[in-house]
Amino acid sequence: MQLDARYQSPLIGRFVSHMMSKGKKSTAQMIIYSALDQIHEETKEDPIEYVQRALDNVRPRLEVKSRRVGGATYQVPIEVGDERQISLALRWIIQFSRARKGTPMARALATELMDAYKNQGSAVKKREDTFKMAQANRAFAHYRW
Repeated sequence: MQLDARYQSPLIGRFVSHMMSKGKKSTAQMIIYSALDQIHEETKEDPIEYVQRALDNVRPRLEVKSRRVGGATYQVPIEVGDERQISLALRWIIQFSRARKGTPMARALATELMDAYKNQGSAVKKREDTFKMAQANRAFAHYRW
């Protein structure tokens, strides 16, 4: 568990690690801290709690995994563990922030986090799509092992 420099939060430290590309940790920290500052300016709330609630809205409860049984491949719904829920939520928020073209990354990240906090946005839609896929394939739940 790695704490971040400014907030001493393991969640933000993990966020920085997920955000980092090509070993540029200082750049990832600068983007995340800038996004958190923008969130604080616009909402007047504690940015750490804001990010926590946004992540809770994005965390998937179920996902599907492919299982090959007797020559056929089935999408089997499985429950997602706590650590994987956080990893997927962080990954999705960063992925959809990067997909917002034409805006600086810090602004895109702040917007995606604010959308996730309000139960809107692409990351929340991804969670809902994953859940729908798991529900549609619950007939194959007996192939879990």
